Amino acid sequence: MKALPNKTVIFRLSSIGDIVLASPVVRVLRSAVGPKARIDFVVKKEFAELVRSNHHLSVVHEFDASKGFAGLHKLALMLRAEQYDLAVDIHNNLRTNYLRLVSAPKKTVVINKRMWPRWQLVHLKRNVYDGVVQIADRYLETLKPFGINGDEKGLEIFIPDEIQFGISSKLAAMRLSKFNKVIGLCPGAKHFTKRWQKEKFAQLGIQLAQKFSAKILIFGGSDDKENCAFVASSINNMVGENAAADFSGEFSLLETSAALEFCDIVITNDTGLMHLAAAKQRPLVAIFGSTVKEFGFFPYGAKSVVIENNNLDCRPCSHIGRASCPKEHFKCMGEIQADDVRLAAEQLMHQ
Repeated sequence: MKALPNKTVIFRLSSIGDIVLASPVVRVLRSAVGPKARIDFVVKKEFAELVRSNHHLSVVHEFDASKGFAGLHKLALMLRAEQYDLAVDIHNNLRTNYLRLVSAPKKTVVINKRMWPRWQLVHLKRNVYDGVVQIADRYLETLKPFGINGDEKGLEIFIPDEIQFGISSKLAAMRLSKFNKVIGLCPGAKHFTKRWQKEKFAQLGIQLAQKFSAKILIFGGSDDKENCAFVASSINNMVGENAAADFSGEFSLLETSAALEFCDIVITNDTGLMHLAAAKQRPLVAIFGSTVKEFGFFPYGAKSVVIENNNLDCRPCSHIGRASCPKEHFKCMGEIQADDVRLAAEQLMHQ
């Protein structure tokens, strides 16, 4: 067993879900090395808020991708000056490889991305994975040489009090206690083949709002505004003008996390908000299209159900999603009906 490091740097530059899934690594490492050891984290500037308030971390180094290679090299030299005992690379791409090379830590551990099984599943449709291992657990594998294991406490997201209080005040004005249920919908996703149709999200929202006298809260980023607005207006037109509230593009990532905590259940595509909801221990229904659980990005440490179409020989067509369906039928999402998701949500709420 290797000696525990006194000074560690963790590399995970992006994106939302991947960074949130890194929180168990940070937590168990802190528990192992104690409060006086140094644990730093390197992340892209646009995602830094996800780790900036993590009290297990010592320093958060922000990488500004807009500064190109010059910015990367400057960061690498700064890291080199820190003289780290250990680098934990749970990203393992060209940028983090360069940062590791130049920063020259005494020891390095790198995630096993299982790229060969992934390639075979996507391109040959051969499943040679040795079981389904969540990404958070793959991250934790990097610490095994030091005798550090997972603690089964799930994901964490740390929200400053001022953000928590601000969101609580905003939602308190909506008088959520008037409703029997508060249901979160996340209709967005970066890639088309990971987005369940907005019409079905709207149909689902209408059904749940009517059946449970529920308030529907809709979340997403600025790029999701069109879909989220369609879902919200469809629900309000059918149920009443106060049935749904659309927060897409309005909240930061931490504000969204704080708001998700008010939901009795969250229904989402396979996207970063799914992991934010899991970090707040919200019951989840996750809808998977072109991706599959074998890639490791299913809800971690939260009560959840994954809805997917297992009757297609073209799934998965990508491990991250595509701009269009390569078969031009989009059956992976098209054949999942609102009733399928509603029934799963109802069963989850009754557990």
